[in-house]
Amino acid sequence: MKVGKNTFEVNNRDKVFFPNKKYTKSDLMDYYDKIFETTFPYLQDRPVTMIRYPDGINGKQFYQKDAPDYFPDWIELKEIEKKEGGTTNYVICNNKATIVYLAGQACITLHTWLSKKDKLNYPDRMIFDLDPYDDDFSKVKSVAKKIKNLLNDELDLPVYLMTTGSRGIHVVVPLQRNKTFDEVRAFSQSIAHYLENKNSEEITTAQRKDKRGNKLFIDTTRNAFGQTTIAPYGVRPIEGAPVATPLSWDELSSLNSSQHYHIKNIFKRLGQKDDPWKHIHEHAANINAAMKKFHENYS
Repeated sequence: MKVGKNTFEVNNRDKVFFPNKKYTKSDLMDYYDKIFETTFPYLQDRPVTMIRYPDGINGKQFYQKDAPDYFPDWIELKEIEKKEGGTTNYVICNNKATIVYLAGQACITLHTWLSKKDKLNYPDRMIFDLDPYDDDFSKVKSVAKKIKNLLNDELDLPVYLMTTGSRGIHVVVPLQRNKTFDEVRAFSQSIAHYLENKNSEEITTAQRKDKRGNKLFIDTTRNAFGQTTIAPYGVRPIEGAPVATPLSWDELSSLNSSQHYHIKNIFKRLGQKDDPWKHIHEHAANINAAMKKFHENYS
């Protein structure tokens, strides 16, 4: 297969990855080929963790951070030191051929770092991952609005919204790259604990599932060095091939599922509506003032 200037071999193009819909490896590769221009700004210069499903979504999966030796030499890599010693060669998905090649390697889902290769310890995202205990999406929407009310209405931070393509929602603040992961994580944890205290019947920050009861979990653990998140427009390994989809806030009320958009209807949406995150990079926030205001008035 030839994509741009690069050529590579593809085996088992007709292998079924999503059994119910009979979506194949070729369908996945076609999707990532078509969506690349839209998703590229959210992949550019970010280390990627690959989640691969050689036998489709019902088979065994494995996470892969280190690029195998057999990957083509035109795939960009970033060597990152490991705490325990040694290094990991992460893929950087900076061209279309790379993302299509990864799909051909049964990489259904791409998870990206919250920082870029040139400033690995300085994130440009702060993420609140809303994880419901059941499939009641109304609870997810309710908590997302509470986070927006605090972050945007009271702390004057830009706040963006994305379905995860699974059960929950990501509430995201774009950041200027002047705070370390430790600083950003501490702030996000303070926000989550405040919301938990104010809404103790609805929200929990308990890490252990058996401690959460029937409450919605606000997960801030992604705000850490080396942690990853589903890339916007990334496919989830769930029947129907749902995709993580950026939304505008006025769309939230009418949405009934995090899996509403999938590889077959997302292009109709993008044909009718601009990507709501198209200008997210232009609104990166310096969170100093918000941190000061929060600690003076809310903590």
